[in-house]
Amino acid sequence: MNILVLGGTRFFGKKLVESLLEEGHNVTIATRGNTADDFGDRVKRVRLERTSSESLKEVADADEWDVVYDNICYSPNDALYACEAFAGKVKRYIFTSTLAVYPFGATRNKEEDFNPFTYPIKFGNKSDFDYAEGKKQCEAVFFQKATFPVCAVRFPIVLGEDDYTRRLEFHSERIAHEMEIGMPNIEAIISFIHSNEAATFLSWLKDASVEGPINACAGGEISLADLLTRLEEQLGKKAIVIQESTPDNHSPYGLPDSWYMETIKAKNAGFVFTELEDWLGALIRRL
Repeated sequence: MNILVLGGTRFFGKKLVESLLEEGHNVTIATRGNTADDFGDRVKRVRLERTSSESLKEVADADEWDVVYDNICYSPNDALYACEAFAGKVKRYIFTSTLAVYPFGATRNKEEDFNPFTYPIKFGNKSDFDYAEGKKQCEAVFFQKATFPVCAVRFPIVLGEDDYTRRLEFHSERIAHEMEIGMPNIEAIISFIHSNEAATFLSWLKDASVEGPINACAGGEISLADLLTRLEEQLGKKAIVIQESTPDNHSPYGLPDSWYMETIKAKNAGFVFTELEDWLGALIRRL
């Protein structure tokens, strides 16, 4: 296949590119060029300013694409630029969305719990919305405006040794140094996915006849209290948790309520995710 990856030089995007190359596909990565990669001459590279309609159209016009992966779309304006630029240029478009399109609550979210096909569109740039609303608007634009097939992958927080955000390490480092962790609801339940599996699922989707939104997470959610307990056991120290957060101590996982998903749609389409228990303990030990 002739595949374009918007973003693809770090974390699960980088692993996606590696997977596509191993399968023998022709891969082009489009980025601003600020992050070096080690793909060598195995990929083609084009420079892209994702928030520029002209730049995106130049990339789209560079070839005809079997699949486009969009890991760097955060606003409805950017989604509309893609709908216009890739019209007649792509057979399948896979957009990286998020668990954040769902509300917090003590129920396992299903794809139909947020309907982008009827969600009112309000155009604007990334700075006009918070992260969750920006992704909702992106989905709404893609599913209401695109003339090509689109799949939106709703990922939870992604974990991995290569996580440049170091969100899990935030907790282990504060526990190790006996520093407070601001976490408003320690009993909140959360979904995760490993960066390896995120890349594997994205790669699998290119061959799957799946459209619309689809959830992607490891089987078996975990409470934040249980997560901290595992870190405590590894470090031999107790976490100092307070409900009131400050900009300094606020946990990246500091949720007001539970936030997790089911993956029946993916399973029915033929993809079964690993269980969180299969790899979380080993990842904590390595980190």
